[in-house]
Amino acid sequence: MKSEIKRRLSRARYAAIGAAVGAAIGGFVSRNGASTGGAIGGVVGAVVGEKRIAASSLVGRVKDRDGARPADGD
Repeated sequence: MKSEIKRRLSRARYAAIGAAVGAAIGGFVSRNGASTGGAIGGVVGAVVGEKRIAASSLVGRVKDRDGARPADGD
């Protein structure tokens, strides 16, 4: 449950940032460009947020698994 909430919040945060950046870049072209840029930026941001949290959780699992081995010098 906690990981699901974390994933959703990460996706929403990156979607909002992506939409803002996309709208700002598209706004240099036209009003329609700002709208399209915001939509595309939101989708790209959501994908980035999803992949980032998935990669972070994978790294955490690998670290936990590797940390269970005894040290070589002991």
